[in-house]
Amino acid sequence: MANRSILMNRKLFIISGALAWLTLTLTAADAPKEHIFTDQPLGVQVSIKMVGPYMQAADLQIICLFKHKDSGDVYEGAAAETDKHLSGLLSALRNRGEFVGELGETLLFAPPKGSIPAKRFMLIGLGDEAALSVDSLKVVGRVAAREAVRLQAAHVAWAPVIRDQGNSVIPVGEGDRVFVSEWLSAYDTELKLQAQKLAPKFAVKRLVIEAGPAFFDDAVKQVGAGLLTVSGDLVKRDKTPYLNAGK
Repeated sequence: MANRSILMNRKLFIISGALAWLTLTLTAADAPKEHIFTDQPLGVQVSIKMVGPYMQAADLQIICLFKHKDSGDVYEGAAAETDKHLSGLLSALRNRGEFVGELGETLLFAPPKGSIPAKRFMLIGLGDEAALSVDSLKVVGRVAAREAVRLQAAHVAWAPVIRDQGNSVIPVGEGDRVFVSEWLSAYDTELKLQAQKLAPKFAVKRLVIEAGPAFFDDAVKQVGAGLLTVSGDLVKRDKTPYLNAGK
């Protein structure tokens, strides 16, 4: 009887182990595709992830929106899904003129409970759609880095959603590269301020760039090249203290 009990317990253990393995396998298979770059400039883990801004858990989720058009704003793909998950909050803010969308304008809110997994959500304006350029994304990158530090967001996620607003002027990978490069440059300044006791200590640990399936591979390629370039540029930056105590 005792041997039979032991045998049954062994079978249950094996079955439980198999089910656990199956659960882990399914979870891994269901996880969104993500490319994590080996290099971690300034101690930040940068990755490209095939996920929408309405799905990613983060301390701070950021998207960009054009200046509101009286003729109507375009919402497709991730932009439409995000607005839907937020019960029309994005379109309401723009339609009422309460988020104009001027270049560099920001608006921060806490997503309604159960809507999306991000703890805080930030809109950054892109300005007039007709004036969109690489320089626009440089502004966005600097603003995003400084806001992440100010808000003490250790895990930051960003989705341009420019394509999802009907604009294809800037290739997605190129736009991602410019954003990340400028973000890191601005973050480097923040770290130097901290080192010189001109700002409170805080470190961003993770930066996720969200990309759709059609743009994922190019984003990985472009951002990877950008990381190599910006890492070299940061080494060459002036490290002289901002405050000249001798004069």
